[in-house]
Parts: sequence; structure tokens; C-alpha cells
Amino acid sequence: MERVVDRENMRQAYRRVLRNRGAAGVDGMSIEALGTWLKAHWPHVRKALLEGRYLPQAVRRVDIPKPDGGVRTLGVPTVMDRLIQQALHQVLQPIFEPMFSASSFGFRPGRGAHDAVRQAHAYVQGGRHWVVDLDLEKFFDRVNHDVLMARVARQVQDLRVLKLIRRFLEAGVMADGLVRARTEGTPQGGPLSPLLSNILLTDLDRHLEARGLAFCRYADDCNIYVSSQRAGERVMASTRAYLEKALRLVVNEAKSKVAKPGTRKFLGYRIATRLEEAHIGIAPQSIERLMQRVRELMRQGRGQSLAHTIQRLNPLLRGWANYFSLSVQHKRMRNLDGWLRRRLRCLLWRQWKRPRTCERHLLAQGLDPERAWRSSVNGRGPWWNAGASHMQQAFPNAWFQRLGLVSIHETVVRLQRIH
Repeated sequence: MERVVDRENMRQAYRRVLRNRGAAGVDGMSIEALGTWLKAHWPHVRKALLEGRYLPQAVRRVDIPKPDGGVRTLGVPTVMDRLIQQALHQVLQPIFEPMFSASSFGFRPGRGAHDAVRQAHAYVQGGRHWVVDLDLEKFFDRVNHDVLMARVARQVQDLRVLKLIRRFLEAGVMADGLVRARTEGTPQGGPLSPLLSNILLTDLDRHLEARGLAFCRYADDCNIYVSSQRAGERVMASTRAYLEKALRLVVNEAKSKVAKPGTRKFLGYRIATRLEEAHIGIAPQSIERLMQRVRELMRQGRGQSLAHTIQRLNPLLRGWANYFSLSVQHKRMRNLDGWLRRRLRCLLWRQWKRPRTCERHLLAQGLDPERAWRSSVNGRGPWWNAGASHMQQAFPNAWFQRLGLVSIHETVVRLQRIH
């Protein structure tokens, strides 16, 4: 605990919490107000931590819709509790990090989703053409506190730290002004939860390694790669039994499956084999999710200038392209670029509304008067016109490039050349 409340450790934690921003907790204190509050109250908080008396406040419940249905429940701690969790994380992570598996990639320094996908690709390329896709049912809501704390206590002997972690786990959840006690689960939303999830699931990693299995785990998302369906069924059954008995976790039967990797989604990607070659592609659900988000932004941009809409789209497109830069589906990404430009042309046509306005804009873009007039009165809808040759001639790809529209395909190609 002395290392947790060390001045330099707390200073680093404070800077990290400020950088991460985030909403206020149940006490309503903002990130901006934290510094002033600490100047007056930190000595009392520090004393309470050192004496093992500090009591975290309840977390504020926030439900986030999942892309595949349902909701993900986040627990937003107060900024003070986030600061203490971050300080704990900075002391605990170097202790546990050397003990984590080389096949664990989530929430670890120097590792990420791309590393996990590359490792999965190597397994499939090496001949493991079946995957045991494990989905843990409501993992963060179902973590057993006693099982988790027993694993933390293997490396942490300071009872003050152990008591504080358990208090964070047991802090109530506030929703609609009422606080509900919690007897299981580690709420997503605090800096400590990802580390605690890795501490607990390291036992699963060691179990799989002892059996000589090839696997990739990113937080609670675990894929095991095997050479046959029969082997996959055996691994699924034995791993399910281990999780339920040793870690008291439940496998979601509906979402878990033994299948070909090309039919399953792993971290938004899918790995398909073609002529004995494994290829990294983008899962259809990831593409549909992007298209749905673009549609939402387009609807919001109907009353805005096209330049403003593009400005709002670009961070989404750039982030998506960066994340999926491992994909070799160049034709699919070119098609996405084309679809996006058509959506923007459609937005223009909708904004013009009347044939005379359409004609005026087409003339301004260099179409001859006869063609501009015929195109404006063709009686077709905005989507048809957006894909027609008159709109493509008036607003070619280069026109959108001059407006600064991010190209998904060009971004991915550039990143792949760098790497």
C-alpha cells in the first residue's frame, strides 16, 4: 500500500485519469474538479488507505447496447475511485505481468488485438483448420469474488490491498437513484477490472498450455485451434467442465461453437482458408456495423453541408481502416469506398429536393445543359441518381478527395506498406 500511495505513483495515476477523461460517478465530481478536491482532502484519503479504512463509493450503472443485441453494463466509478484503482493497477501489473501467458493479448502492455489475430492466422496457416470458439456468458457480471481474490492473494500479501480490492468488487451499483449490493462480478468501467480479468483467466491459459493446445485469448474472448472437428468437440467439453468447476464460469452454449475459422468472428476479423492458404478478412458483422454507423451519421447530416458531414465521418473511417488494416480484402474495401461516395451523392440529391435545383448544381459541375436538364427530371429517386453516370461525372472520386474524404482502401494500403 505504501507503493500505491507513493507520491510519484499517484502523480502518474492522476495524469492517466486526466488523459482518459470519462464521465462523473455517483458523486457528480468531474475530472476537472479532481485536482482542487485532492489539494484539500488527499491527506485524509491517504491516511485511510494506509490504515485499511478506505471505502469506495458505489459505481454508476450505464447500459450500452451491444451490436449483436442485448446490453453491456458498465459501472462508472467516481473519479477519486478511478484514481485509486489506477494507482493500484500501476503497482500490481508489474507483479502479475511476467506470469501471464504468451497467448493472452488483451489489456497488456505492448500487445493488442492485431497480435492476437496474427497468432490465430499462424495457427490456421499451420494446419489447424477448426476452431473452438468459446464465449463466456456475462463474464464481467459473473466473476466469483472468492475465486478471483484467491488468485490475487497468491502474489499479494498486503491485507490492506486485498481488502481494498474486495471492497471495489463489492461496491454497490447505483441505477435510478437506488444502490444495489453486488455479490459477484467485476464491473467494466474501472481501470482495475481488465487486470483482474487477466489474473483470473490465467488459470484457464495454464490449463490449455498444459494440454498442449494452440489458443489465443483476448480478455474473455478465447479461441482454441485444433486439426479436426472431433478434437474440437472433445476440447469444448473438457474446457467447459474446467471453467465451471475451477473458475465457476459459465460457457454461453448459444454463442460457443466448434466450426471452421472462416465462419466465426474473432475480434472483428475472420480467418478463411482458400486453396490451403489462410487469409485474414473482415467479419461480415464488422462491415455491417460500419455501414449502419455511416447511415446514422448521414441521417444526422441531412441539414448540414457535405464538408461538415465528411468531417464527422473521417474519424470513424480512419479508425475503422486502422483497426482492419490486417485484412487482405482489398476489393471489399474499394467497394466500401464506392458505397460511401454513393451515399454522399445521395445526400446531395436529397438536399437539392427540386429538379430546378438539381439542374443548377449539375450545370455548375460542368454537365452540358441538355444532360443536366434530362437528369434532373428523370423521376428516379435519390439512391438511383446517386449511382447514375451523371452524378458520377459531376462529382467524381477526385472531387471527394479534394473535400478530404478518407479512403478506407488507400488508408489500409498505406498502413500495410509501412508494416
